Amino acid sequence: MKTVDHIVFLELHIIQKIINDETWLEGERRGHWVDPYDPVVTATVCEIVLRIGAEMRAVLQAEIRARAEDNTLAA
Repeated sequence: MKTVDHIVFLELHIIQKIINDETWLEGERRGHWVDPYDPVVTATVCEIVLRIGAEMRAVLQAEIRARAEDNTLAA
């Protein structure tokens, strides 16, 4: 059975923000609305996620550890 990776759910929010930002930026470049599934947007988002993915995961894991330690200290 597969285990649930809670980090993935946290990453999805960040990736959605990247998609929103890149869609808006590409629309600004073209001077009109752009679909979030536009190939240029998709390629840019993939490039960004590949570039920052490891760092994003490390930061989120550190945040989760810090929250867990805070909850342990508060209990």
